[in-house]
Amino acid sequence: DKRVEKLLSDPSIVRNRLKVNSAVSNAKAFLKVQKEFGTFCEYIWGFVGGKPIQTSFKKDGDIPATSPESDALSQDLKKRGFKFVGSTIIYAHMQATGMVNDHVTGCFRYKPCKALARNKT
Repeated sequence: DKRVEKLLSDPSIVRNRLKVNSAVSNAKAFLKVQKEFGTFCEYIWGFVGGKPIQTSFKKDGDIPATSPESDALSQDLKKRGFKFVGSTIIYAHMQATGMVNDHVTGCFRYKPCKALARNKT
């Protein structure tokens, strides 16, 4: 495809053919999930019951790289044709988007994030 070749010559992005091709196939898989579930958000939040997972780690070193939920989501995404969606990257996504509150208990953001989760419907 000409668009993929153009992307592979763009110095502002990672020009790995597998990753560029996976971005294209992931976009197609995303649209299928969106059509099936109404929104991608509905699909992905279903893996945590619609509410952020609350953890209570005391030290950064106690925070895991994966969880049973990220394992399940990763596995399901792969079954749906997504690429480069291992459990570690999925767990990082879950942390970044608030699906899991991994702020350590002494962090100034721990309690506010926990309170936000209680208000999520």
